[in-house]
Amino acid sequence: MKKILTTLSLATVIATTANADFLRIEMGAGGWQQTPSGYAKRTDGDGALSLDGTYTSTEKESNEFYIWALLKHPIPIIPNIRAEYVGLQDEGDVKGKVNGQPLPPLVGGHATVNADQYDLIPYYNLLDNTFWTTLDLGLDIRYLNADATVVENVTKQEVYSGSDSVVIPLVYARGRVDIPATNLGAEANVKYITDGDSTVYDIQMKVDYFFDFSPAIHPGLEVGYRMLKYDLVDGSNVANLEFNGLYAGVMLHF
Repeated sequence: MKKILTTLSLATVIATTANADFLRIEMGAGGWQQTPSGYAKRTDGDGALSLDGTYTSTEKESNEFYIWALLKHPIPIIPNIRAEYVGLQDEGDVKGKVNGQPLPPLVGGHATVNADQYDLIPYYNLLDNTFWTTLDLGLDIRYLNADATVVENVTKQEVYSGSDSVVIPLVYARGRVDIPATNLGAEANVKYITDGDSTVYDIQMKVDYFFDFSPAIHPGLEVGYRMLKYDLVDGSNVANLEFNGLYAGVMLHF
């Protein structure tokens, strides 16, 4: 965390020398075709599944909604703001105990997990369309809330329903190149944190195109690929879950 704060402090000093002389609002929304995979193992009967046992993802594909917006203002010392939301969905097999109650041996149960992921990102422009290049650096404050249900595979009865939430800070970096004499752009952003044992990253790469229908409001399209991973280790409790896939949406640029 000290390294993160030191980096952000340096970004602040650099950003105060820049001339951010306009206000800009951008927003986008669309769908993400996720391919979930991974597993979890707990021995404390805690978490969204209240699990003392194992969870193994079996979901092949899920289409989820996302939305994002950013505000860039002309006051250099105050960070700009980006906000994001995306839904996550997974299903899997559960073995062991749920909420202290043992599941049937061998057959176990089936879990459905639905999560809401919110990101609030204060960031600074290190480069602001300088030679068609933009570079942002900031801190992502992520709130993740997961709801889970477990159905016993023998009786097909729901045996558990619960939820869990966590706040995760991540370093945020974004790079963008606008192709001269076109309305095309290429962009990547990375959110990342690790302590040596646990690692969380969220990487997005996209291309987009803005239309010149109006001098004040520019609609656009974006297509990209997103890789999200939660690799969490807490003693004997582990979780290694990934959500990867293509996304596409519409945008507005004011």
